[in-house]
Amino acid sequence: MKIIIVPLIFFSQVLFSNCTNTKKPIMDNKQDIVVKVNDTATFGAGCFWCVEAVFASLKGVDKVVSGYSGGKIKNPTYKEVCSGLTGHAEVVRIYFDSTIISFEELLEIFWQTHDPTTLNRQGADVGTQYRSVVFYHNQKQKEIATSVSDFLNANGAFDKSIVTEISEAPEFYVAEDYHQQFYELNKEYPYCRAVILPKMDKLKKLFAEKLKQ
Repeated sequence: MKIIIVPLIFFSQVLFSNCTNTKKPIMDNKQDIVVKVNDTATFGAGCFWCVEAVFASLKGVDKVVSGYSGGKIKNPTYKEVCSGLTGHAEVVRIYFDSTIISFEELLEIFWQTHDPTTLNRQGADVGTQYRSVVFYHNQKQKEIATSVSDFLNANGAFDKSIVTEISEAPEFYVAEDYHQQFYELNKEYPYCRAVILPKMDKLKKLFAEKLKQ
């Protein structure tokens, strides 16, 4: 899979030009693009153990909660979601300080730390519950996520087209207690060593300056 590094300057130049050929961005000041509405993001990128581990390690992220969104029943259990019949995705809700880390930066890390080109699948985890998804919390998040996705596709950032779903944030159901902070509490668990650890190593390589000490 071919991946390009998308520097943050990209966001200040592209996201507010609606992916047109406008030579000058509408907003030139990097500080102008910080999203201060809600300070909440909701992403799905495969198993939520992996996604939680990635975002919990970032400066400016106050809390990450694993849960379920996007399905058709209330208060689903893990067993029900894993059946693939409820329509929910495994997601994380990220509570962050946008004066330290912006929504754009979270998106950059989101698209760099999973494969957004495989439909309903991440590695050996297969099913709609593992789909790549951005659940936006306001119109600005929708515009930003859509613009970035369109830009990455148009510029061949990956070998295949991005299939990430971009939808309005539905009700969020907190997952069972044993799913919370799973990587932090179970680093020797085989799945953690085989799947999550390589993601964390990649995160350190690409975004070392954004990680908590």
